[in-house]
Amino acid sequence: MAVDREEITVVGRIPEPRLTDGASAAEKEAAVQSRVQEFRERTRDERVAVAREAEHRFRRKVSWGVECGGERALFTQVAAPVMTRLRQPERQVLDTLIAAGVARSRSDALAWCVRLVQRHTDDWLAELRDSLEHVQRVRAQGPDADPQDSADSPAAEE
Repeated sequence: MAVDREEITVVGRIPEPRLTDGASAAEKEAAVQSRVQEFRERTRDERVAVAREAEHRFRRKVSWGVECGGERALFTQVAAPVMTRLRQPERQVLDTLIAAGVARSRSDALAWCVRLVQRHTDDWLAELRDSLEHVQRVRAQGPDADPQDSADSPAAEE
């Protein structure tokens, strides 16, 4: 489950379809898509009823999705407008994406950039955490550091 100011997204797991041993990747993908579609149609009325009650109670839209066979499928979701102020170099990035045919508008270009960051989030965040740990070690060795503190710091063990 994921929650933000506009939306609650509920993602459940459904069983993988049973396939023959020699099933191809395309057959597996088709079977998973079929299972997801069948689940979506079969549970629509119940999901709508639950969503209606939850939306009234929590004052947010409720969206649904499933995981099946290692794939994640999200059903209708909220596309919330996000206002931001961009300086010229930032706008030029968006305009370049539009000129290159990657996006149709600045809004699409900004969404594309967010998806790119999202795709690399794990790598980037791990690198940022490593950098922050390094900064903390260097600060601990700085001129304002208490000699007692630096002896206890992880940097002193290196």
